[in-house]
Amino acid sequence: MQPFTYHRAGSFDEAMREAARPGAALLAGGTTMVDLMRGDLAAPSSLVDIGHLPGLSEITTTGSALRFGALARMADAAEDPVVLRDYPALAESLQLAASQQLRNAATLGGNLLQRTRCVYFRNGVSACNKREPGSGCSALDGEDREMALFGGSERCIATYPGDWGIALAAFDTAVEVRGATGTRSIPFADFHRPYGEDPAVETVLAPGEIITAITVQATPAGRRSTYLKVRDRESYAYAVVSAAVALEMDGDIVRAARIALGGVATKPWRAPEAEAALVGRTLSEAVALQAGEAAFAHAQPRRQNAFKVELGRRVVARAAMVAAARGN
Repeated sequence: MQPFTYHRAGSFDEAMREAARPGAALLAGGTTMVDLMRGDLAAPSSLVDIGHLPGLSEITTTGSALRFGALARMADAAEDPVVLRDYPALAESLQLAASQQLRNAATLGGNLLQRTRCVYFRNGVSACNKREPGSGCSALDGEDREMALFGGSERCIATYPGDWGIALAAFDTAVEVRGATGTRSIPFADFHRPYGEDPAVETVLAPGEIITAITVQATPAGRRSTYLKVRDRESYAYAVVSAAVALEMDGDIVRAARIALGGVATKPWRAPEAEAALVGRTLSEAVALQAGEAAFAHAQPRRQNAFKVELGRRVVARAAMVAAARGN
């Protein structure tokens, strides 16, 4: 870990000013930033602590949208009674994301900014365009079991590691941010950048901008929702494949569907083809499996991760059936 200065921001405006300085980084719960610093994957010259700032940790579940303050803890959102009852996919994505100790400390805004678990990024020595732009991507010719089926490029094929972000992608979600030029709302689908030419730049946040809240539009599909996660071990593991599914039903007929995939893409990945395969049809296991097949129809497997295609199809199908049953 490199030497750094620590600055406890006295106000939000002060935090923005300090965060805009070259070499500065924000500190909230610390579960991502401290991890990166310990591994010499981040070396900020100064840390700006915002974890104590007032007005950013509230969770509001009334009205036309849910509003999660960026500094709200994962544990608080996962245990909110309205979220548990009306949006189980959101609660499950948080419950399955980490240990209780980490959920007690980690913030919802910070969770969206966690970086990939790709071994070539994390080992600190392999060629990695995320860690050292222009150095190459060791995963292209290396161990690729954990790599992406969607969204990769010849510069990077690392997967997005989060669970919360996958569930958010299955709803009408926006990220509120505030910077020197004011406040803006970013549709969640646009928040994480495609890898393109510079995989090291992962979001559309401008220097000095700070996430203030995540908003999710209220929907009856929330009650018929689930987050299903398959991982190599039951506890404290990242998804091999995951799916968030939210449905609106009229009897056994699907009237609307939202499906997002995790563990298989470079960012939270919507699956509109899978949604279209369900809408207007009577849901059955066969129809749900067709949706799973549609979700992975354009997957680009590599040498060691082709198993994710069949696994992913079945995860989507199972999640659709679980979500539908929750309305009964």
